[in-house]
Amino acid sequence: MNSKKYIALLMLALCIFGCSLNTEYKKIVKRELATGIRNDTILLDFYFGMPEPIFYSTCWDYNQQGIIKEGFSNVTVYYPLEGLKHEGFFDFFPIFKTGKIQSIQGFTMYKGWAPWNKELWSDKLIEDTRELYEQSYEGNKFFPIKSLGIGKAYTKIDGNRRIVLYYTEDNRVNVLFSDLTNEDDVLILNED
Repeated sequence: MNSKKYIALLMLALCIFGCSLNTEYKKIVKRELATGIRNDTILLDFYFGMPEPIFYSTCWDYNQQGIIKEGFSNVTVYYPLEGLKHEGFFDFFPIFKTGKIQSIQGFTMYKGWAPWNKELWSDKLIEDTRELYEQSYEGNKFFPIKSLGIGKAYTKIDGNRRIVLYYTEDNRVNVLFSDLTNEDDVLILNED
């Protein structure tokens, strides 16, 4: 895993640590895990536990169909998002553990972002992304979580799937899909 991924995970861990103090968050995690419901779908046909070769062949197929393309860093996936208030996209890549998708991290961004265009800044994009994902993923709504120096942050927990949205820059909203039942997940919170 490269240093950018470690930094992103550390920042997100700080975000989640900040909300670990929040007993309401712990209650929701405990309640959702107790349901035994598995929500392994992430987006498109990608899912927790998907074997790495199948991920790459699925990306190839979607790329050939024009659904996705090569992302910003030439190793990520660029997926146009329909339903945002302005034209935007999700740039992402999975974290693999033992050859299977453990989590997916990335960011949403408006294509027309510019420093002088305040309507396309992260504080607006996070609300737009939250609304789009609430429509796209059935179940619970996003709720605000405390973050340590990361800005506004939300999470949505449905069974084992947690989606976290937060921003640290003016032009993008960071997104993490993670499986709360994954014992290797650095973001798992244990009861005290």
